[in-house]
Amino acid sequence: MKKNVVIGFLGTNLDAGKRRRWRPSVQIAQHSDFPIARLELLHGRRWSGLAQKIKAEVEGNNPQTEVLLQELEVRDPWDFEEVYGAMYDFARDYGFDYEREDYHVHLTTGTHVAQICWFLLTEARHIPAKLVQTGPPRGELEGPGTLQVVDLDLSKYNALQQRFDLVTKEYNTLLKGGIDTRNAAFNTMIDRMEVVTSNSDAPLLLMGPTGTGKSDLAARLYELKLQRRRIKGRLVHVNCSTLKGERAMSTLFGHRRHAIPGAGADRSGLLREADGGVLFLDEIDELGLDEQAMILHAIETGKYFPLGSDYEVTSRFHLIAGASRDLAEMVAAGRFRADLFARLNLWTFTLPALRDRPEDIPPNIAFEMDRVEKLLGNRITFNADALTAYQKFATDPSTLWAGNFRDLSASVQRMCTLAPQGRITLSMVHTEIETITAIWHNASRDPDMQLLRSLLGSKANDIDEFDRVQLAAVIRACQQSASLSAAGRRLFAASRATKTSRNDADRLRKYLDRFGLEWATCRE
Repeated sequence: MKKNVVIGFLGTNLDAGKRRRWRPSVQIAQHSDFPIARLELLHGRRWSGLAQKIKAEVEGNNPQTEVLLQELEVRDPWDFEEVYGAMYDFARDYGFDYEREDYHVHLTTGTHVAQICWFLLTEARHIPAKLVQTGPPRGELEGPGTLQVVDLDLSKYNALQQRFDLVTKEYNTLLKGGIDTRNAAFNTMIDRMEVVTSNSDAPLLLMGPTGTGKSDLAARLYELKLQRRRIKGRLVHVNCSTLKGERAMSTLFGHRRHAIPGAGADRSGLLREADGGVLFLDEIDELGLDEQAMILHAIETGKYFPLGSDYEVTSRFHLIAGASRDLAEMVAAGRFRADLFARLNLWTFTLPALRDRPEDIPPNIAFEMDRVEKLLGNRITFNADALTAYQKFATDPSTLWAGNFRDLSASVQRMCTLAPQGRITLSMVHTEIETITAIWHNASRDPDMQLLRSLLGSKANDIDEFDRVQLAAVIRACQQSASLSAAGRRLFAASRATKTSRNDADRLRKYLDRFGLEWATCRE
């Protein structure tokens, strides 16, 4: 049997017995069901006399208990920093013998500051002990009083552990949007994401093809941070692919009046709006190198310069970044800053494509059905044979799902909208399969997509439709122009008159760089 060792402060009021006969440091050794082999009493120099008196009384009444007096000098017992430092030094120098002794910290004596320090040191395992709380006899004049032992190892409390498990499950359900996902790798990723989000303020990087749900997941991560009280501010969603030209800096970081042409008033910028909350930089791989540098500075320092300002602005936010392209490849190609990538890459989560999660397609179909029902205000169901046929098509490895969950959502919405009397029939499923297959086929035959694929390969699939048309037009202009400057003059003829800088070649070069393209490549 291990021996019980109790460590506690001398009670300068209670142990002196001035107000009542019950004295905690004396009575704690009188519990027959809690034998104490050694009682360590901490006290200041001025209380040495009282400490000696308590030692003699305890050892006289309880021969099996040895009392050791430990002098611990604290000038101000209500100074948290001083008290914690002194107690930490005591714990660090104490020779704990885990094999032979069980340690207990007596919380009843000492100031409230000392009691808080005991708890912190014990909870952090600087003192490998359980907590002991004692009290005077209840309804009696004599006796040792009450004694309660509290073990801070929460895993031993089944009811508490079940509550923690339930809360964790609720958080995971939140991150999954209430969908009962079955893909083991995805569920493991969500479990890890919940732990990181609940315990870290570091940036999160969400990778994955377009349509895999990065924006929805970022919103759920924000809700989780809000519930865990890690943030108080709002979620600011920025689609970096829409930040083009000279106004990208102004949109992100704000500007002072007249800092850019036509700016008649100050603008706070999106980073300022995210102060205290979450900044979601979707498609961060679309940001230019200058913007990347300022974002990195803002992440690391919480400060940045608005355009035209001589003074830094403070904005503390949690960052979530989304990217569809491989940032490591972009770093190697010089199109993404290595230092920013290193800062973002601490916690990276890659969302798999829909076709890589076939077991999650049925619950996502059910989720989309519920969503569309609320949108349309009608109850809609599949006929049994129709559901079987659609799920077979949806989970077939040959089914493209080029747009991932966006394609699935659009497909379900089409069938629900056209369903007569709220029933989706087998013939409707066949029609929808023909429709969505034709959409994918036409996209592959689209001359714009053919042009982009010839230059970008499979990465062309990750470009949004409204960007495809513009990029294809730019490439054709490059192919039809004799030089980069000539292509720039053609493309920016309407807007160049309003620009202070008319370096059309540089503007075109930066635009092409967003997609990893160069003038020579387009010409080829």
